[in-house]
Order: sequence, then C-alpha cells, then structure tokens
Amino acid sequence: MYYLPEPPYFLIVVGLLMGITSGAAFEATLKQKVKQWSNDPSSNHLNQVQGLQLLLPFLGIAAGVCLFLTSGLEVFGFPAWLSFAVSISLTFLIGSLIWSQLGKLLIQLEKGGSRALDLDT
Repeated sequence: MYYLPEPPYFLIVVGLLMGITSGAAFEATLKQKVKQWSNDPSSNHLNQVQGLQLLLPFLGIAAGVCLFLTSGLEVFGFPAWLSFAVSISLTFLIGSLIWSQLGKLLIQLEKGGSRALDLDT
C-alpha cells in the first residue's frame, strides 16, 4: 500500500505568522533608527543603521518566507528536497537584493534627505 504524506498546512500558517511578526518588528526598528537619525544627523551615519538590531527581524522575515514557500510547494506535491532547494535559493537571492537596496536607499536618504527620494525630477 502506498502512503501519501499529509501536506504541512500548519507550517504554512507558522511561516506566514513568522513573516508578519518579524515584519512588524523590522518596521518599528527601522522607523525608530531613522527618527533618531533625523533628530540628530551628526550622531551616526544612516548606512550604519543596518546593524544587528535591524538584521535579526530581517532574517526572521526571510525565515518565515522560506518556511511559507517550502510548505506551499509541498502542498502542491513537490518533494521536500526540491521544495527546500527552490525556496532557500529564492529567499537568499531576493533577501540579499532587498538588503542591498535598503542600504542604497539609506545612503541616498542621508545625502539628500527626503528630497532625494522624489521621483518627479
């Protein structure tokens, strides 16, 4: 008799909740750091905001997304090894691109303030 494993529906919910809660922590930390910088721009550079306090929630978002993707692929019948390979590589690629873009955005914000973000010119 062939045994068909139960898809990990619970892990989909766990990954989604993990990403949402880490995203809320990431947002609060980023807002706090930018507000501290805007009150006293000479205290520290904005590109140094990307420290451990911001990296941990970001990694939590990435882990939640990876778990969500892995479980979602397994629901559709993909084998576990393929689901892990696809979701880990996608999460690493997209996460590194977002982290890099965040650094560039913070540097641009530091150089020109919020006027540097205007798209009209």
